Amino acid sequence: MARRNSAFYTLALFVALLLHSRTMAQVVVNDFSLRNVDGKMVSLSDHKDAKGYIVVFTCNHCPFAKLYPPRLNNLYKKFAKAGVPLIAISSTDTVVYEGDSYAEMVKKAKKEHFLFPYLYDNTQAVARQFAAQKTPHAFVLWKEGGKWVVKYCGAIDDNGAEPAEVKHRYVQDAVEQLLAGKPVTVPETRSIGCQINLRSK
Repeated sequence: MARRNSAFYTLALFVALLLHSRTMAQVVVNDFSLRNVDGKMVSLSDHKDAKGYIVVFTCNHCPFAKLYPPRLNNLYKKFAKAGVPLIAISSTDTVVYEGDSYAEMVKKAKKEHFLFPYLYDNTQAVARQFAAQKTPHAFVLWKEGGKWVVKYCGAIDDNGAEPAEVKHRYVQDAVEQLLAGKPVTVPETRSIGCQINLRSK
């Protein structure tokens, strides 16, 4: 009986994850307008010819998020000219983490030579729309019929601590597959990092 219950649980979990993945991979997100570290407002509609976007929720304080800025710069350089720019968004509760304030975001972007926009989601409305959970949490959007559809969400790659040991570049693979007109083979993975604590509305 125990073995049967275990098998049933495993099957139920697999089905739930599969359904969740399919649902997340087809979510349509609305455009937004957030302030960049240069003081300008940035929206998805700013790039009229964009085929898609890489959207990464990140922050200043999280040790795991601190590992990724060089890789985010590389993704921006690799895909922006192909019509898939990268933007980063900080949605952290700055009451809890003062180091994630807009002023500190400006300093970090300058110090670490961010090539990409670093946007301040002070109301956390964009994080809620994307159901972003961790820092970093990556999303690959693709324009279909004038709408922005989530084609991938989850981790940027499979090794935050050791870039040289990365075996699966989830975001890069997803964008390359989409640019080639192919379906994304891994539409969802688990994001690993610090929890984005959403304030009560």
